[in-house]
Amino acid sequence: MQLRLDKYLADMGVGTRSEAKRYIRRKQVTVNGLPPKGPEQKVIPGKDQIVFQGKPLPYLEYEYFMLNKPKHCVSAVTDRRYKTVIDLITESNRRDLFPVGRLDIDTEGLMLITNDGILAHQLLAPGKHVPKTYYARVEGRVTKEDVREFAKGLDIGEKKPVLPAELRILADDGGTSLPEQSSEIELTIMEGKFHQVKRMFEAVGKHVTYLKRISMGGLMLDHALLPGEYRKLTEAEINLLKNQRKAVDGKEKL
Repeated sequence: MQLRLDKYLADMGVGTRSEAKRYIRRKQVTVNGLPPKGPEQKVIPGKDQIVFQGKPLPYLEYEYFMLNKPKHCVSAVTDRRYKTVIDLITESNRRDLFPVGRLDIDTEGLMLITNDGILAHQLLAPGKHVPKTYYARVEGRVTKEDVREFAKGLDIGEKKPVLPAELRILADDGGTSLPEQSSEIELTIMEGKFHQVKRMFEAVGKHVTYLKRISMGGLMLDHALLPGEYRKLTEAEINLLKNQRKAVDGKEKL
């Protein structure tokens, strides 16, 4: 794969294509130890050595970050009113990062930030049925009957009921320190409809007071990350997501 030098620099977050051209003209960039012929010069990522302002600038085609999304932060690239999940990623300067999916502004937890559009599509496409698990505190006592109703698929006002979901009761107010008539649960769903978890509990007469996503497609939230903190995915975690994508694709072809 060959890239124009100015695109290479822009992809690596040194600035826009116009800014990259200025850096090249000011002789702040070298290619294999030599001044480049111009911004249009073709380079081969991984083979040619690009140095910017005296520091090597290796090419990374894709980046992957795990973020523990805090409340009052929106799942968007830009927003005029609220801080976005992209604003929290200060370790990367590249301009093509985006959040994979959305969490409500008052929902916390696992969010994948990347520029890998193919992987994002595989995780989000409705037909892929990638599991997502949430922890929630619920106003109202969750019962075994609720568990059975969730397992059958609930009517939440869509054209069709949502897919069957696995509801697990962690605790209720019987003999616990929870407020009266409240519960703690984990819920695994296979879709990502608008406000789906909250609407599912509303369908059985209960109200979600706290919601946190703890896993997505086998990727588990790192409990060491406080709300607002992030880290790069490990190679094992990246491979986990990509291998799941292959497994899902294989099932679709059967």
